[in-house]
Amino acid sequence: MKYIALLVWSAILFSVLNYVVSAVNNVKFDGEVFQKGLIYSVVFAVFVLIVSAIIPNESPKEFGAKSE
Repeated sequence: MKYIALLVWSAILFSVLNYVVSAVNNVKFDGEVFQKGLIYSVVFAVFVLIVSAIIPNESPKEFGAKSE
């Protein structure tokens, strides 16, 4: 479920970002721009998943603590 939510939110955020940037640059927001945004959102979601897999879940205090 968290993967679906990540894909949905990244698609929404990249679509909004593409719309705002295309409006500022006075470029037509058409299907091609929307499709590129969806591709970038999938790449961003995969990047976030990779980074979250690399970063440890333990806090720094727990990471070096000795178990007694």
